[in-house]
Amino acid sequence: MNGGLQILTVAHVLISLAGIASGFVVIYGFLTGRRLDRWTAIFLATTVLTSLTGFLFPIERLTPGIVIGIVSLLVLAVAMIARYRAHLAGRARAAYVVSAVIALYLNVLVLIVQSFQKVPALKALAPTQSESPFAVTQVIVLGIFVLIAVLGLKRFRAGSIALDHSETETQRRTS
Repeated sequence: MNGGLQILTVAHVLISLAGIASGFVVIYGFLTGRRLDRWTAIFLATTVLTSLTGFLFPIERLTPGIVIGIVSLLVLAVAMIARYRAHLAGRARAAYVVSAVIALYLNVLVLIVQSFQKVPALKALAPTQSESPFAVTQVIVLGIFVLIAVLGLKRFRAGSIALDHSETETQRRTS
C-alpha cells in the first residue's frame, strides 16, 4: 500500500469511528428525548465524510461497500432535509429518526464486516463471512437497531424535545 493510500485509509477509519461514536450520542438523545444539535451536526458531517472518503479508494468494480456508501448518502440526505429544512415538523421527525438510525446502522455494519475481515480472532470464527458467527452477529445488531428506531420514534417527540443543557445556556446568553 502506497503512502497516500495509507493516509487515506487512516483518515477514513478515524472519520468512520467518529461518525459511529457521535451517532451513538445522537441515539442517546433520541432515547432520552433530547435534540443534541451539536452532536447531530458532528454525526451527520462525519457520516457523510465517511461515505465520501470511501469513494476515494481505487474502484475496480461495484462492491457491497460502494452500494452501502451510496445508500448511506441517500439516507443522510433524508436526515438532513428532515432535520434542517423541515425542522422535525410533522412526519419529518420520524423521517429524521429512522434515517439517522439507518445511517448509523450502515456504518456499524461496515465496522462489523471489516472486523471479521481484519481481526484474527473474528476471521478465524468466520473466514468467508458465510459462517454462523458472522450471520448471528449481523442479526443481533440489526435487531438492536430496529429496537433503537422504535424506541427513538416513541421517545423523540417534536413537541417535547429538550435541547442539550449547554445549547440552552448558549441560546439564553445570545437572546
